Amino acid sequence: MAKTIINAALTGAFTSKEHNPAVPLTPKEIAEDAYACWQAGAAVVHLHMRDENGLGTMDINRFRETFHLIREKCDVVINLTTSGDLNATDETRMAHFIELKPELASYDAGTMNWMHKTLFINHPEFLEKLGLKMQEVGVKPEMEIFDPGMFYNTAYYMKKGVLKAPGYYQFCMGAPGGIAATVENLVYLKSLLPADAQWSAFGIGAGHLPILFATIALGGHIRVGLEDNVYYKKGQLAKSNPEFVERAARLIAEADREVATPAEARTILGLRELGQ
Repeated sequence: MAKTIINAALTGAFTSKEHNPAVPLTPKEIAEDAYACWQAGAAVVHLHMRDENGLGTMDINRFRETFHLIREKCDVVINLTTSGDLNATDETRMAHFIELKPELASYDAGTMNWMHKTLFINHPEFLEKLGLKMQEVGVKPEMEIFDPGMFYNTAYYMKKGVLKAPGYYQFCMGAPGGIAATVENLVYLKSLLPADAQWSAFGIGAGHLPILFATIALGGHIRVGLEDNVYYKKGQLAKSNPEFVERAARLIAEADREVATPAEARTILGLRELGQ
């Protein structure tokens, strides 16, 4: 039976406890949520860190603490962001994965206007450094695609050898400044993929459920969690990250697919075995 990977995006850099009290902020809270999501069926957890004021940070000490707390409890695939702070340097965006060597790290494939307020800068020079450094340390890029132009950036870097096939693409839909979270747009993005690619998708906010249902129907992997959406359904705040994972697992089963285990996710995505 076909396997579907559930990726739980726990925290992000922007959602706060004012948006939803369940958003985890400290290393301990994030690690506990990661473990609970693994118990509920998540094969992957996507991690951002927050500082003492609840703001996004690339503080390697917080990544280190959270990473080791998770590894003490379970074998979930760990995916570390490289974009948790818009003011971070190229070096601080890479230092944590160079040291910790998670299986996955995000590769945001272009620059964009972010939230109609600022710039999310991914300079070509940085993208080349990032892709080559990931290859060097054995971390697979999760290529985050916020608009179609970013997909063509990845195609360029594939030809140049900065990225290696088969790729793993994450369609990030509904961010202000990026592609809208519609089923029509999802079908279009999927049509761009190479035949050997693995892909996942999510919709931000109100786009969450349409993209969740459509991604499962189209055979993709899925991302859920409080980073992207603080509501379980219209007008109802989510109780927790595991609540999103549990619903995703039920929907996957109803679609006659199976939820992938972390070991199966490593095989599907071509990741190294745990401990290597």
